[in-house]
Amino acid sequence: MRPARRTAHFVLYARTNHAAHARLGIVVAKRFAPRAVTRNTIKRMTREVFRQSVLQHKDCIVRLIAPVNTKAQPATSTRIKSGLRKELLELFSSQHLN
Repeated sequence: MRPARRTAHFVLYARTNHAAHARLGIVVAKRFAPRAVTRNTIKRMTREVFRQSVLQHKDCIVRLIAPVNTKAQPATSTRIKSGLRKELLELFSSQHLN
């Protein structure tokens, strides 16, 4: 499966399915987000953005592809969370066109 869309931290794989609804898979590797609280925050944000998107008959997989933690700025800071949310919104909004 080829990536449908890529941002600085995420890649989205998507294809149509035969179900009546969209489905989501999330992959957040420990090497890119070593803290469990960070991984859970990213998964929670992804699910929230996915639910708010109107995607019919799509299977979507979102994968984290770049580190989000630094010692100076943990990924749970408001600035980084808003940046990641913006990237996720961009990913899912690109699927409205397809």
